[in-house]
Amino acid sequence: MSLLLAGVVANTFASAGAGPALKAGVFNPPRLAPEFSLRGSDGSEVTLARYRGKVVVMAFGYTSCAAVCPMTLATLTEARSSLGEAADAVQVIYVTVDPERDDADRMKDFLTSFDPSFVGATGAPDVLAAVRQNYFVTAIKHGTGGDYVMDHTSSIYLIDRTGKLRALMPYGHDAADFVHDIKMLLVQ
Repeated sequence: MSLLLAGVVANTFASAGAGPALKAGVFNPPRLAPEFSLRGSDGSEVTLARYRGKVVVMAFGYTSCAAVCPMTLATLTEARSSLGEAADAVQVIYVTVDPERDDADRMKDFLTSFDPSFVGATGAPDVLAAVRQNYFVTAIKHGTGGDYVMDHTSSIYLIDRTGKLRALMPYGHDAADFVHDIKMLLVQ
């Protein structure tokens, strides 16, 4: 986690008050998630407003990622599967940090191997840079040609049904933690 993000987390998150706590770091108070308009892997425009009424689980990554991204998506696949019918009230959005390689078709092929309901989001490099900045996500390209890698923030945002940022789940949590937090957000 970058130092900037660590500072934001330290100043923005607080533990929940009375009642069961989320497993993730909590935005206190919750605030409206920054809106964006990106090209979806399903051919549609991806905006947060489109998914109002659902809990949105939003991750940043890329299709050529060798380890962290596939593990994160596998965890989210397991979590969504564990939700049963409640999974219909949850939308996973996967925002690319690699617009040079990740077009909508490539993202669709990649995400379908995890869960066909996952929506990839891509766009022009400057538009994606603005989205990353709004969410305090860093992405640094290492290497040249087609064989480069992207170092990026791997935390996952949980956005409630009203479009408010509720929690930030650091990389490494298991599916049970996601299920716990998603269920809490579904009943609020």
